[in-house]
Amino acid sequence: MDEQASALAPMRHPVFKVVWFASLASNLGSLIQSVGAAWLMTSITGSADMVALVQASTSLPVMLLSLAAGAIADNFERRRVMLAAQVFMLAVSVALAISAYAGLITPWLLLGFTFLIGCGTALNNPSWQASVGDMVPRSVLPAAVALNSVNFNLTRSVGPAIGGIIVAVAGAAAAFAVNAVSYIPLFLALRAWTPPAQQSTLPPERLGAAMTAGLRYIAMSPHIEKVLLRGFIFGFTAIIVLALLPLAARDLPGGGPLLYGLMLGCYGIGAIGGAFIGGRARSTLSNETVARAAFVGFAGCATIIALAPNAWVTGVGAMIGGACWVLALAMFNVTVQLSTPRWVLGRALALYQTATFGGMALGSWIWGLVADRYDVATALLAAAILMIGGALVGLKLPLPAKLPDNLDPLNRFKTPTIALDLRGRSGPVAVLIEYTIREEDTQAFLKAMSERRRIRRRDGAQQWELLRDTEKPTQWVESYHVPTWDDYIRHNQRRTQADAGVTDRINALHSGDEPPKVHRMVVRPTDWKEPGLQTKAPVDLG
Repeated sequence: MDEQASALAPMRHPVFKVVWFASLASNLGSLIQSVGAAWLMTSITGSADMVALVQASTSLPVMLLSLAAGAIADNFERRRVMLAAQVFMLAVSVALAISAYAGLITPWLLLGFTFLIGCGTALNNPSWQASVGDMVPRSVLPAAVALNSVNFNLTRSVGPAIGGIIVAVAGAAAAFAVNAVSYIPLFLALRAWTPPAQQSTLPPERLGAAMTAGLRYIAMSPHIEKVLLRGFIFGFTAIIVLALLPLAARDLPGGGPLLYGLMLGCYGIGAIGGAFIGGRARSTLSNETVARAAFVGFAGCATIIALAPNAWVTGVGAMIGGACWVLALAMFNVTVQLSTPRWVLGRALALYQTATFGGMALGSWIWGLVADRYDVATALLAAAILMIGGALVGLKLPLPAKLPDNLDPLNRFKTPTIALDLRGRSGPVAVLIEYTIREEDTQAFLKAMSERRRIRRRDGAQQWELLRDTEKPTQWVESYHVPTWDDYIRHNQRRTQADAGVTDRINALHSGDEPPKVHRMVVRPTDWKEPGLQTKAPVDLG
């Protein structure tokens, strides 16, 4: 199969294709709205800080709300979450259009509306990105992520120019009205989709516990932590081009909303090229090499725009920036998706977005202040220097070169039959697992248990310990706690195919006549009097 065919492989899946084209309309409306908001702010205030805050007000909610949205995405039907987000953004966009038509918009009111639209985006994004894996098989997931980048950047190549024409001819309010209408096709496409049923006998996690589980998983996953760090640095530095491009376009000969839209169009054209180049680059180069190239290329983009004497040169710089933008962000996204199991994917993507969009929000504000204090060119050149620094970070903290092969559920765990009438909320639960290890296998056992400790803690175990019997040194006990019986079941269901090797190595080192003995103990105080503690007939909680 040739490169072009493989790049378009996700389009063979009908649901992905329908949602992709509906998203095309929605993204087009969003970019038209962005042009309207940026240019309206430029018209009602001369402050570079306020203009840059338009971008920050859209990015900030993603930083603040994404983790909660990711927890919602992992615990509820993602399609319903996306539908709710579309309805909310439609309502806000209608209110913005009406306010603009009535002449009620002030700088802070405009920022309030764009902030609310950003809140809808924050709710929608983790569910949308995690749902891509429900629409296409894992084998074409990188191509699907790249096509989603093509989607957004295809609209970026024409949307801003269309937005500039709409703003120039009919005003910003018309741009806001077009955005409101653009949510309807995606809403209808999502209504028609029936996602795969998620089978679970457990209730959804509480929001706070689910968010904590997401943070814990990332803390126990060094590969993803590196992606989050690089995503933050890239977002902080690279956002300067989008944040200050309205001012750069205004200051060029013949500057205006139409030229600003054309510059964004050049950025989008470059991004489309970057999306298709990205597939070949990821197959022939390491993730770290792609990331460094994106940082260095974007530094060149910022330098060209800072020094460009006319719109033609600025357009070339914008194309380079668009290509590097997609190369970096698509690669970060794919790395997170392929490094994360389905049960926590929404939260992992949310934390990635929090890091990246947090960098964008902070960068938009900081670079706006620098441009106000000095000028746009100085801000762009300073950001370019930091981008080179972002590439050099990879010398110390390189991105992972190899990703896990299979993160599907292991499905070896069977809910045990117990003799106590426990409920899902009963707990805490202490688990003890007994092993018999020959003296010559001790070091191999300790090495395997070190990895087991990381997996246990990553998946929710608390107070993990490894104990050795002082009288029988060949006897070892692995011990950990979980808050409730439901958490014990959930903890074991989170184990993936990639984790199986560790379990198999440990079991192979066990030299007892029987498999390792597991004790599941419910923790109770000495004054416990609840009748439910009385022994009853075995209950199969499966």
